[in-house]
Amino acid sequence: MEAREVLEPLKIADARQRIRHVFVRDLVIVALVGIHSHERNTPQRVRFNLDLAVREGDAGLGDDIANVVCYEKLVAGVQAILGKGHVGLVESLAEEVAQMALADRRVRSARVRVEKLDIFDNAESVGVEIERFNVQL
Repeated sequence: MEAREVLEPLKIADARQRIRHVFVRDLVIVALVGIHSHERNTPQRVRFNLDLAVREGDAGLGDDIANVVCYEKLVAGVQAILGKGHVGLVESLAEEVAQMALADRRVRSARVRVEKLDIFDNAESVGVEIERFNVQL
């Protein structure tokens, strides 16, 4: 039997630096992604994982949605990017998703994984993972 690598969750939250870990796990959306002609016309399943390092505000949460990075808006942002139409490369898609997340100045870094799920029968997924930092800091 072949040993399988166990993926550990990212350790992003950090009390000393006042960093909160905001994430979206295993978001699957059917989209037009890929460079091949059949991928331009046939939607396929694409999985997204986002991990954000978010600065906590000095004033606290106050149980107010305005004081946090909203994962509902992150999901809507990914959907809006895909709603614009065909994307050739998962790398380009990951970059655009990272930039969308980093538009919020509270987000210090964004790690984005984009996976195409139905490419090879003998592979669960193929894709890319990137990490980008907020240059507005």
